[in-house]
Amino acid sequence: MPWFNFEVMLMFRATLLAILLVGSASGARAADRNVDIVNTTGQTMIKFYASVTKSGSWEENILGNDSLDNGDTQSINIDDGSGKCVFDFKAVFKSGDTAEKRGVNVCEISTFTFSR
Repeated sequence: MPWFNFEVMLMFRATLLAILLVGSASGARAADRNVDIVNTTGQTMIKFYASVTKSGSWEENILGNDSLDNGDTQSINIDDGSGKCVFDFKAVFKSGDTAEKRGVNVCEISTFTFSR
C-alpha cells in the first residue's frame, strides 16, 4: 500500500477550497458599505452626511448638488476608506430641519430610512 493516497488528497483539497470560498464570500459582505437611504419624512433632503462614529465632525455632504425628495431612495457607498463599519448619519432638509442617527452599522444593513 503506497504512503500517498490520491483520493484522500482530492477530498482534502476540495474541502479546503470550499472553506476558502465561504471565507472570501463573508469577507466581501463585510466590506460592502452600500446603503439605500430612504426619505419618508414628508420633506426634501438637501444634504446627507455619514461620519465614522466618534469622529467629532461631519464629513462632506454626500448628496453634493443632488436632493432626495420624499418617497425617494438613493444608493450611497458609505465606505470612507477607514475600514470602519459604525457611522453616524445626519440629514438636512429644505425646511432647515435636521435628523441624526448615531451608531449605524453599515456592514450589517442595506437600507436606512429617515422617517417622521
